[in-house]
Amino acid sequence: MIAEKIICIKEKMKQADAVVIGAGAGLSTAAGFTYSGERFMAYFSDFHQKYGFSDMYSGGFYEFPTEEEHWAYWSRYIYVNRYQNAPKPVYEKLYTLVKDKDYFVLTTNVDHCFQKAGFAKERLFYTQGDFGLFQCSKPCHRETYDNEMVIKEMVLSQGFETTQGKLVVPKQGKITMSVPSELVPRCPKCGRKMSMNLRADNTFVEDRGWHLAAERYQAFMEAHRGEKAVFLELGVGYNTPGIIKYNFWQYAYQWQQAFYVCINKGQAQIPVDIEEKSVSVDADIAEVVELLGA
Repeated sequence: MIAEKIICIKEKMKQADAVVIGAGAGLSTAAGFTYSGERFMAYFSDFHQKYGFSDMYSGGFYEFPTEEEHWAYWSRYIYVNRYQNAPKPVYEKLYTLVKDKDYFVLTTNVDHCFQKAGFAKERLFYTQGDFGLFQCSKPCHRETYDNEMVIKEMVLSQGFETTQGKLVVPKQGKITMSVPSELVPRCPKCGRKMSMNLRADNTFVEDRGWHLAAERYQAFMEAHRGEKAVFLELGVGYNTPGIIKYNFWQYAYQWQQAFYVCINKGQAQIPVDIEEKSVSVDADIAEVVELLGA
């Protein structure tokens, strides 16, 4: 059954004038960016022992007693999920499938995996922000700031080492759970504490880059209206379905030559109204991407 679906998807993508990728958290999970279990304990066992939470996501909501400890946690979180490569080359293999097509990526992921895998920056729209950016927590202005250098300083200040871009616990020496006060980021305009550029509430900054990406996405969709377009949805759940999933359903319904593909283990549903021009694959995304490239 899956083999027939793979053949169908390959053929539709071959015939397509455009491929629109919609990616959710499930895609990064398939690439090995898991937030619990062995990967969590490798970098956050001290936080687990002290505070009891057992996954990175939960720890992200914990109110730590000091800013120094808050940024000790978040600098590790950001480093391993933004500046460290994913354990599996799923994004790289996905890129080989579309690199010679006219493509665009719409994603709620904030880990930058697409760009690291070779996807062109001007063909990406990160709707929910980027782990690699700071913003004023208020915010007092609508700008964001690259955080790569200070994040690396923070993790090194805790006693970690980096080897080939990967965070490593040294064989000797103690890992601390705080960063020096001088590394705690402050807004350059008002002096308030900085926060991550992540859409969690109404303080999220949609900066100039965000708006330019939104305009490029809209222009891409207008340019391909009425053409043969494949809407390839990967790992999108129902936390924020209005951003990707419901939009893709609507495009598939309205565009006569559109074709919708949903690949998501455990959540691969298709509406009745578009089932004749859709394929769903309830399987591991990494395995399906591998088969599509074979």
